[in-house]
Amino acid sequence: MKIICLKSVLTEAVTGVSKAVTARSTIPVLEGILLKTEGSHVILTGYDLEMGITTSIDAQVLEPGEIVLSAKLFGDMVRRLDSDTIEIISNPETLSTTIKGGITEFDIMGMNSMDYPEMPAPGADPAFTIAGDTLQEMISTTLFAVSQDDKKPAHTGELFVLENSSLTLVALDGFRLAICERPVIASREIRIIIPAKTLNEVNKLIGDGNPDVSISANRRYVVFAFDGYTIMSRLLEGEFLDYKKVIPDGYTSRITVETKGFINSIERASLIITERLKNPLRVLFDTNRVVVRCQTALGKVVDEFEAETEGDKVEIGFNNRYLLDALRNCGRDKVVFEINGALSPIKVLPSDGTDFIFLVLPVRFKND
Repeated sequence: MKIICLKSVLTEAVTGVSKAVTARSTIPVLEGILLKTEGSHVILTGYDLEMGITTSIDAQVLEPGEIVLSAKLFGDMVRRLDSDTIEIISNPETLSTTIKGGITEFDIMGMNSMDYPEMPAPGADPAFTIAGDTLQEMISTTLFAVSQDDKKPAHTGELFVLENSSLTLVALDGFRLAICERPVIASREIRIIIPAKTLNEVNKLIGDGNPDVSISANRRYVVFAFDGYTIMSRLLEGEFLDYKKVIPDGYTSRITVETKGFINSIERASLIITERLKNPLRVLFDTNRVVVRCQTALGKVVDEFEAETEGDKVEIGFNNRYLLDALRNCGRDKVVFEINGALSPIKVLPSDGTDFIFLVLPVRFKND
């Protein structure tokens, strides 16, 4: 293989596909990127047996061929070459590969492309297309609530439900739940669970360009296609919680708060909470004010801010991190808390519209 391409284009492509490369593997070839010429293009692929990312770049292909190069080493070399163009020459017999840029020349050993696992043909049928910034917002709003516990594999991903011309994303971990819904134009209905890692990488690759994202899916795979990238991922199997049944109806207390003010108050109270000293926050929703208290072996704190309240006065215990995550990811200047008593799940809603619903479970005080 012998190719010449622009450094900026190659750098971006290597960075993109590297997100699907295994950092450490018992199969060395999985730590590499497959480069394969196709006409006047080079196809780059990263694949960790669960998720694969491919992209194509324009290149001057002087000799066709394919090679697998260490993703980290290759990426570091390309980024550090002081030249606008890069030449890559690979010997198919010895796998010796030369990477040239300006006066700098690297010689490294590649790996046989025949050893690189072939990505499955997912055979996924098109489902819908969505604006990149809308999908980013939906993922960013919900991803914080994905479970980190492998005991329930289905909850380590997000549920995608496409029905009635709307897309709903759901994430939960047993302590909080996040739901985000947007209208879409869809060709069919789907209900799939996508790994959090895949969604995180999709979010990063979309970037700031706001490309249209085409999503295809079947029972085993989902495929995202946008901006020259194709991301294929296995779906998670298992039963996902029937989230609609856990959303409480009505409320006895309704409080509208300034998001930033509540975040600042919790962050101040959290200064005396550590990994070893995990006492809950005591949050009193009183008449037109919210009082935040906490006491640990390090000391105690009392903070207060104004709020719009209606209904019963109530004091609730919260895990500080869970409450902060909900507020930081809501994307709203104001949010509404709907409460059905001190021990019922708390609903966090936008002050205008119905874009999302968060649930946060309260913490029992020791004397309850």
